[in-house]
Amino acid sequence: MTRRPKIAEGPPVRSILTALTGLIVALAPASAFAQDGRLDVADGGDTAWLLAASALAFLALPGTALFLSGRVRSKNTISVMLQCGAVFAAVSSLWIIVGYTLAFGNSSGGWLGQGNAWMLIALGNVRDGTGIPESAYALFQMAFATLAPMLMVGAWAERARFGWVVAFASLWSLVVYAPVAHWIWGGGWLAQGVGTLDWAGGLAVHLTSGVSALVVAVMIGRRKGVVQGAVTPHSPALTLAGAALLWIGSLALSGGSALAANDDAAAAIIALHVGAAAAAMAWLLVERLTSGKPTAIGFATGAIAGIATVAPAAGFISPGAAILLGALGGLICHFAAIVIRRKLLIDDALGVFAVHGIGGVLGTLLLALFISEALGGVGYDEGMNPVAQLVAQGIGVVVVAVWSVVGTVILALMASLAFPMRVAEDTEREGLDIAGHGEKAWDFD
Repeated sequence: MTRRPKIAEGPPVRSILTALTGLIVALAPASAFAQDGRLDVADGGDTAWLLAASALAFLALPGTALFLSGRVRSKNTISVMLQCGAVFAAVSSLWIIVGYTLAFGNSSGGWLGQGNAWMLIALGNVRDGTGIPESAYALFQMAFATLAPMLMVGAWAERARFGWVVAFASLWSLVVYAPVAHWIWGGGWLAQGVGTLDWAGGLAVHLTSGVSALVVAVMIGRRKGVVQGAVTPHSPALTLAGAALLWIGSLALSGGSALAANDDAAAAIIALHVGAAAAAMAWLLVERLTSGKPTAIGFATGAIAGIATVAPAAGFISPGAAILLGALGGLICHFAAIVIRRKLLIDDALGVFAVHGIGGVLGTLLLALFISEALGGVGYDEGMNPVAQLVAQGIGVVVVAVWSVVGTVILALMASLAFPMRVAEDTEREGLDIAGHGEKAWDFD
């Protein structure tokens, strides 16, 4: 620490300095000191809650890796886990360098944040409109920013080249995710101008990743020797464990999105939890009626579908509405996965679009109905009604989907200039674990 030089002058000089300091403090506006990091003006309880929610939210990241890796063939387990880990590490670093300021820097025209917070060098003492330090806010938002590209790993599983995955996901986090986050949560035009609502990532996380996953699945092509995109998962136990962690992490993301330790946080956690539970049971019911056997994979996938469906609405709707919304999400996402795999013959390997994309759209649109006070919701903002809110939600869905499609196509092709998108056929046949990484998930020799 640099020591301050002592003032050689005597008491009169100190008195003059003290008087001048008092005068400056009295005349300067209070807002001039709001960004002074030495002043502790944050709410301690809200800050503690957001830090705890951030720590729990990061459980969604190993949860995603386990949830996805348990559903591929054993020869590709390590590749899926490593891709998730590398994407998490790369996007975390980019979030600090430039991602946060693109998404949540000072708003300029509502399209992108300004560069005032690159490298987090100019964070305010508190985030505007909250009682929490901006550093805590940046940490919490990092969980969303890293989760979104990780979800896409399930679409290109078992045939994407590692280098391409890291390059594409890194670019995607800055070009696709960050602008959408700004439009919705960072003071951007969708929220402020149109009135689009998204509590915990139905648009910013689930729709962006789901649509982009579908685009990449089409671009990269089907896996060799896989009929209608179906393989036998090698470890339902891993998938169940991953879904449990992802479930807990998503509850933290939902509760933390209140940005305060209050009733809104508790209500959002309850809504997301019962929505995921209802979706899991709905998926099991459909499996029982259609194939005669409820499965562990079905339970896990249904729960995640419920999370994707309720996430955009969690803080705005009642628990009863969340149960209904979750059940609808489980049913619709189940049949969407069948249509995409068997009818459209798109090899979205682990159903990312069906679960996250369809779920995110469903929840975003039905939010316009369930937010009504008559149905137990928080009610409409001034000047809004069911029709106006539905239009606002629909505009959000269309804009985010189109942006995701265009951005994904361009970025996927750009990344492929440096790294081929797909592994060689021999590598795919042997398995990416050994051929690509020289490791086995299980070795009992």
